[in-house]
Amino acid sequence: MIKINLLHSVTERQGSAAVAVERKMSNPMSRLLLMILAVAFLTTAVVGWDIVSTQMAKTEAERQLEEQKQIAVQLEAVLKEQKELEAKIQNIDLRIEAIKKLRAEQAGPSAVLEAVNERIRMSPGLYLESVEQKDELVTIKGNSPDESVVTQFGRSLEFSGGLFANLNIETQRKEVQSQQASAPAPGTEAPKLEIVNFTISAKYDAKKAGASKDANAMTAANTPPPTAQPDNPAPPQVAKNQ
Repeated sequence: MIKINLLHSVTERQGSAAVAVERKMSNPMSRLLLMILAVAFLTTAVVGWDIVSTQMAKTEAERQLEEQKQIAVQLEAVLKEQKELEAKIQNIDLRIEAIKKLRAEQAGPSAVLEAVNERIRMSPGLYLESVEQKDELVTIKGNSPDESVVTQFGRSLEFSGGLFANLNIETQRKEVQSQQASAPAPGTEAPKLEIVNFTISAKYDAKKAGASKDANAMTAANTPPPTAQPDNPAPPQVAKNQ
């Protein structure tokens, strides 16, 4: 009977293969080739990853740039609308100021005359010749036979709650012939009357006048109307005896 040692043959074959690999690995050219292949693989992997990451970063940067451009366009449109709105508001403010100024100029002379007339009523015997207004300066000219009346009128202007300020009064006495006296006798002089001419200059504050009018209007609105008084009943008739 023939005996074959298979274990010995496999071991020998494995040993011979390991020896062959070891020989190849021990060869310098084989080692260099393996190192070159490994370096080439790593280099290719790194370069590939760098290219991929760079492309991804470029795509993200382009996307962000496009978003920033859209935001800039929207912001420009908003700024344009804001400038147009500011221009419209400024134009409206200018129109309002022009209307206020026009109304103040139109109401100025009438308001001055009303304020002066109100104080003339408190000074009987005072006669006005002219009332002139130039900007905020008011010049009042007139006369009165009594100097105390002129003084009273000046005080009413001075103590007006700031309506008239920087008051300046100039007076001058003048003798005039009385028109109401009868004809003088021959050889006698006609009776003469002494009057006081005055010129008053003051600064008129229209804002004070407006505030005073508003306060008077509110006072009148808050004042309750007077209650109606019942009519007096007719006295009873007394019957007379026949």
